[in-house]
Amino acid sequence: MTNRGTLLSAAAVLVAAVPVAAWGLMGQQNATELPASQLDYAFQPLGVPDGLDTVLGMVALVLAGAGATLLVRASRSGGMDKSWWGVLVPLVMAGLLVGVGWRVLTAGVIGANIGAGLVIIFGGPVVAGLLLWALGRGIWLANHHPGGGHRPDGGNNRPDGGNRPDGGNRGGQWTGFAPRGA
Repeated sequence: MTNRGTLLSAAAVLVAAVPVAAWGLMGQQNATELPASQLDYAFQPLGVPDGLDTVLGMVALVLAGAGATLLVRASRSGGMDKSWWGVLVPLVMAGLLVGVGWRVLTAGVIGANIGAGLVIIFGGPVVAGLLLWALGRGIWLANHHPGGGHRPDGGNNRPDGGNRPDGGNRGGQWTGFAPRGA
């Protein structure tokens, strides 16, 4: 159950399914005073038949729940380093903002869509910040955790007990950015 490929797949499903679940379950946010053909749109909504977006959202929610369950179980049993939640949580939050933001951007309104402007002005930088945080944290974990942080035993599988590329254990754990001669 804690196979690295399985955990990566579960993480990918979780991150990809959250925006679809948010988008699908939120539903189209049109003003009700006029028919949809007379409303103003900042961006045209996807041409998905009525009800299909809800079905897609429910399927995505089930997939996200399954992925999250698998990751939590692996994390609690020691099959996944808990530090990787610092990468997954920002990605999930960014996905949630993207799914909800897309519904706001495609909402049919009378006049100007103020919410679309707010999503672009505030939501865009927040999503970019979350993605940059996840990228930086992921790179840091991959380079500073022994074995990339995915081994429950800390990645120390050398017979001499060291985990540096040369096999030694000088100066503690190898970070990947050790100074020359260390």
